[in-house]
Amino acid sequence: MVQQASLPAPAWGGPRTGPPAPQGQRIAIVAEDLRNGGILGVIDGLLEASKVVGWTAKVIDCNGSPAGRTQALIDAMAYQPDGLVLVGTDAKQLNPGLATFARQRIPIVGWHVAARPGPVTGTPVAINVSTDPERVAQITAMTAVVQSGGQAGVVVFTDSNFEVARAKTSAIVEALQACRACTVLEVRDVPISRAAVQVPPVVQELLQRYGARWTHALAINDIYFDYATPALTLGRAGGAPVSLVSAGDGSESALQRIRNGVFQTATVAEPLALQGWQLIDEMNRLLAGQAPTGYVFPVHLVTSANIDQDGGPQLRFDPDNGYRGMFRRLWGRP
Repeated sequence: MVQQASLPAPAWGGPRTGPPAPQGQRIAIVAEDLRNGGILGVIDGLLEASKVVGWTAKVIDCNGSPAGRTQALIDAMAYQPDGLVLVGTDAKQLNPGLATFARQRIPIVGWHVAARPGPVTGTPVAINVSTDPERVAQITAMTAVVQSGGQAGVVVFTDSNFEVARAKTSAIVEALQACRACTVLEVRDVPISRAAVQVPPVVQELLQRYGARWTHALAINDIYFDYATPALTLGRAGGAPVSLVSAGDGSESALQRIRNGVFQTATVAEPLALQGWQLIDEMNRLLAGQAPTGYVFPVHLVTSANIDQDGGPQLRFDPDNGYRGMFRRLWGRP
């Protein structure tokens, strides 16, 4: 499983036909928190693809707070968009505010807004673009098992505010429990929006509590490790390092840590730019009255052994499979 996920990105397996794109559409992009590298990567792809297709886009930041989410949807509606894109939010939390868009028949697509790829049941979100979170979690857990020779002592960092995070965490724990000599030391629930403040003292506490028993930290997002690394550097000087493995999303800082060998050894990276382009394609299909494709990109593990492939030198996982040219042809933008 781990070896397969570490292979170079496969040839394009997404849509090969679709409707041409009209010019001049307006897209509102509601982002959970622009401090999150994964969200930024998707938005970069969205803006790049929007420019190619000739659409205008407005990015609205929720700042990771309930009040921010409410205001973001108000601002998005005030923009009078032809379509709404949710990035990194939880669709079910936002569902009451999405009703206004649904009543006006404004199509909605999302990235990492639910526990599974595809339509989000009970909401007007037509498709959640994501890799398979369960598969991501399994590969994350198995990476720790392989690295430790089947004796990992693991702390899992998660944010229970998000359905996709809860799904990943459950699958990580289940996979680790199948390893007889591995130990799930603790599942620590830290809101992503509070990671900068809470993670450093939590890491210090965990180092004191578990000592050398703590061999691996797994997290549902790379952002936790942005703040864990300084605390680990101070907290275990001269001792065996804690190995960091993330179940998403492949941020620039994560790839830099892997390249430099600074605690983080792997991340199960999303093809963030590709998924931004896919979101524009799915939106275009909805605007044309067609169903979304539901394409799901295969799970990919970035390590020091393969970081020089598929965009790694630019510190991103960007599959070298010609997806930009394919989408251009679909949209009539050669």
